[in-house]
Amino acid sequence: MTPIRIALINDYEVVVKGLAAMLDGYRDTFEVVELDAGTDLERPADIALYDTFAATPGDHDDVKALTQDPRAGKVVVYSWDLNDHLVTAALTNGAAGYISKGLAARELVAALLAVHTGERRIHPAPTGSSTALVGDWPGRQEGLTQRESEMLALITQGLSNAEIAARTRLSINSVKSYIRSCYRRIGVANRSHAILWGVEHGFQPDHKRIIRE
Repeated sequence: MTPIRIALINDYEVVVKGLAAMLDGYRDTFEVVELDAGTDLERPADIALYDTFAATPGDHDDVKALTQDPRAGKVVVYSWDLNDHLVTAALTNGAAGYISKGLAARELVAALLAVHTGERRIHPAPTGSSTALVGDWPGRQEGLTQRESEMLALITQGLSNAEIAARTRLSINSVKSYIRSCYRRIGVANRSHAILWGVEHGFQPDHKRIIRE
């Protein structure tokens, strides 16, 4: 069987490289043709996997624009948030599927295959399962969780707490809690110091593409 061509979409190189590493053991099934950090696709793909880390969710124009790119193939949103309204909006925007970031690598592969064949579009994490710590994210080596890392990435981009809450669909209290725990882990006391730390440790979006030969 010819491998399914997949493009990995996110503004952070470490994130798309982490996704590529997850799929590395399934080369007979998937061929990662492009790791796309903040730029338009150059190579045609069967699936474009849109990771929402520090990005707009599936109900925004970024996903809608991606679905209109003929090189993207089927657009699949990869997110922590499987709120019914958000999932419906993403599918209305043209996404072919919506997959939870709580799935282990083998479950992600099965979900991508199901979306590709049209068998099933929505793939939540199994009920009662623990969060799968898969992929990679900025600050992981410093001990930041995925959510803490996302908060710091959005702070480094200049978003306010209210804007972060709207972007991530979290309550303002949850955002503040994640930010406080992030500050403790990186040893800063305020937002300006957190931004400086973020700039120095790779929390600004990357704007380059890695093409697989």
